[in-house]
Amino acid sequence: MEIEMRRRLHVLSSGKQSQRELVEIAKIIHPYVDFIQLREKMWTGKELIMTIEQLVAAGVPLRKLYINDRADIAFMKELRGVQLGHQSASISTVKQSFPSLKIGASVHTLQEAQQAHDQGADFLVYGNVYPTSSKPGRTGTGLSNLEKMVQTFPIPTIAIGGITPDRVGEIVNTGAKGIAVLSGIFLSKEPLEAARSYYKELHQEVE
Repeated sequence: MEIEMRRRLHVLSSGKQSQRELVEIAKIIHPYVDFIQLREKMWTGKELIMTIEQLVAAGVPLRKLYINDRADIAFMKELRGVQLGHQSASISTVKQSFPSLKIGASVHTLQEAQQAHDQGADFLVYGNVYPTSSKPGRTGTGLSNLEKMVQTFPIPTIAIGGITPDRVGEIVNTGAKGIAVLSGIFLSKEPLEAARSYYKELHQEVE
């Protein structure tokens, strides 16, 4: 229950690193993060399964692992859940087929969030809040829209997009239940120090 109530730090894999690099980084950062999300669009099912097995062998708890889109693999390997986007199978279909999985929904507007909520999403990942190199040319949605998202829906909203440690405080002040970070940790020159920095900023008022 504790992990559901406190502010969450989600870390997404980069799609730019090898299985070995991903596992090595995850092994050292996982004590400081709540969830690690496999966001590897180009990997085969076999590669994803092998990576999950390597992560578990390295000591990363299954309860901390999410995967993008592949609800079948999440279910087979007993991961915590799956992250779904507009190109994924519908939330209601996944929830009906794999009721044990927690489902996160990637949303960009209130309309998308309403649909995800109505279909039974367990949490929303909303953004990009700030401009980010992973979404070149796309302006940030801004803090006021994030706050509106938080106030509109009773399920947790996780902010994503361009979030640096010094921006965590203003994210928390909107009422968001956590942050999701991609390049800020997995592509950092010092992933462990980066994870510690985000953790400190996220939890400094609640510890």
